[in-house]
Amino acid sequence: MFYGAIVWDPWLIVAQIVCLQCLFYLTLGLFMSVLVATRVEHMSLVYFFDFSTLTVSTVTGCFVIVSFLLSSLAGAGYMLYVIERAKKCLDFSATLYIIHLFICIIYGGWPVSLTWWVVNLSGLAAMSLLGEWLCIRRELREIPLTRVRSSV
Repeated sequence: MFYGAIVWDPWLIVAQIVCLQCLFYLTLGLFMSVLVATRVEHMSLVYFFDFSTLTVSTVTGCFVIVSFLLSSLAGAGYMLYVIERAKKCLDFSATLYIIHLFICIIYGGWPVSLTWWVVNLSGLAAMSLLGEWLCIRRELREIPLTRVRSSV
């Protein structure tokens, strides 16, 4: 990707937000199906969007927390390929978690659990910091220059 002139492309930004959001929820679903679905009778959207399921008082709640944190780490890896710029990682991470907050408000009301806030703010911090670190490592790689020798 060429990083010269910055062109504001709103369709690209919306596509990146939708792609990152979908990848986050797909990964969360994968982790929930492995960690949580084996412990409950019926897996539902309650575990995704209801703040009361994020609790440390039950083993299932702890697995829900682990699923959210692992999904945020995977989201950092997704940002490496979808966003590609270190300075945009915080913006896209915050957008993802703000959209998640709105969905949770619509689904189950305002999250009043301190655990919900700690888990989601920790996930936001982990996703943005790890995403920035990964993108900076990629941006600072040396550009390989090959010499083309002409045969004389």
